[in-house]
Amino acid sequence: MSTHTSDPDSIAGLISVLDAADALPGAAELRARTYELLHIAPGARMVDVGCGSGRAVAELTERGAECVGVDPSETMLTAARHRRPGLEFVSGTAGELPFPDGVFAGYRADKVFHELPDADAALREAMRVLAPGGRIVLLGQDWEAFVIDSDHPDLTRTLVQSRARSVANPRVARRYRNLLLDQGFTQITVEVHTAVFTDAPMLPVLTGLAEHGLQAEAAPPEEITAWLDEQQRRAAGGRLFLALPLFLAAGTRP
Repeated sequence: MSTHTSDPDSIAGLISVLDAADALPGAAELRARTYELLHIAPGARMVDVGCGSGRAVAELTERGAECVGVDPSETMLTAARHRRPGLEFVSGTAGELPFPDGVFAGYRADKVFHELPDADAALREAMRVLAPGGRIVLLGQDWEAFVIDSDHPDLTRTLVQSRARSVANPRVARRYRNLLLDQGFTQITVEVHTAVFTDAPMLPVLTGLAEHGLQAEAAPPEEITAWLDEQQRRAAGGRLFLALPLFLAAGTRP
């Protein structure tokens, strides 16, 4: 997952969030599924776009690939190089990759495309750097598809949509298949993996929705505060429910 911020404190916070996400139940299995879809051959050259702190680069290398990580944040790249010494990390963006044509057998982007205003440009770059027969794998969430149990469903919908409007490309995951078709990829598959959370550790996600709603003035403050109080009571009583579908698309460069 990439980030466009250059503030060290923000990067440190993001790394903590990424580490927590990587430790969630099912996260390792889902990453492994993205690797399977890349069809890794020994020594195959792979690129992980929006590599963050480099976990996927390390795991792909362990599976026999020669993998390079790309991220626009120098602070994030510094963290990746510190954590994963000996692996390759370079500065770049999804829309402008610093590689020649046709050099990769696999391209992976995990929770990146929602940050990109122009997904088509990024996929043109993916097509450019992939060799014929190369595989592309995209993973991400639809920011309008949070499923939250609440006594206030209309307000819940308002808060989710308010948060989605703050994202550059909130619905891009539901468009993965058509975007890949538009750029000429073939053998396209799409999977949906739904994560279900029912315990207090996921409460910060809901707190974040409420805080953003307050900042955006999405609803009267007292209503948003009451909504968050309800979610906190649910978490304390083991009644929280959050489901988050993640869309996983793969294709082949002809």
